[in-house]
Amino acid sequence: MGRGSSGPSTGAPAPRGSIRQRLDRLVREAVKFGAVGGAGLLVNLLVFNLVRQVTDLPVVRASVVATVVAIVFNYLGFRYFTYRDRDKSGRTKEMSLFLLFSAVGLVIENGLLYAATYGFGWDSPLQSNIFKFLGIGVATLFRFWSYRSWVFRALPGAAAPASGPVAESGHEASGPPSRQRVP
Repeated sequence: MGRGSSGPSTGAPAPRGSIRQRLDRLVREAVKFGAVGGAGLLVNLLVFNLVRQVTDLPVVRASVVATVVAIVFNYLGFRYFTYRDRDKSGRTKEMSLFLLFSAVGLVIENGLLYAATYGFGWDSPLQSNIFKFLGIGVATLFRFWSYRSWVFRALPGAAAPASGPVAESGHEASGPPSRQRVP
C-alpha cells in the first residue's frame, strides 16, 4: 500500500506556517502575561511584607490583603496590555469570571501559605515569603489557563493579529481555514 492510502482524507494538515504563527502568538501572550504577572508578583510581595510590618494582622490575612491588591493591579494589566485585543463586549461577564477565577487562585495561593504556617509551623518571615511565592506560582498556572480560556476570550475570526503579513494583493493574509463539518 502506498503512503496515505489507508482511507479517505479528513482534511489537509495544517500548513507549517500556521502552526508556527499560533506558537508565536502563544509565546507573545505568555510573555505579556508574564510581564503583568511579574509586576503583580512584586506588588503582591511588597504589599504582603508592608502589611506584615505595619499591622498586627496574622500572616494569612496579610497575604489575602496583598493578593486582593495584586488582583486589581493584574486585571488592569491584563485587560489593557496582555489581552487588549480580545473581546470587550461583555465586561460584566468578563469581570465576574475574572473575580471567580482570581478567588480560586487566591484560595490556592493562600491555602499553601496556610498549610505551611498552621500545618507545619513554618511562620518566620523568610518561610512565609517562600511559601507565599510558591503559592503564587501554583496559582499562576491555574490563572493563565483560566484567564485565556474563559475570561479574555479571543474574538471570533481573530486568529491572526491585526498587524499580520500583507499578501501581494494588498490584503492581509488570512489565518488557517476554519474547520467545517462535511456531511
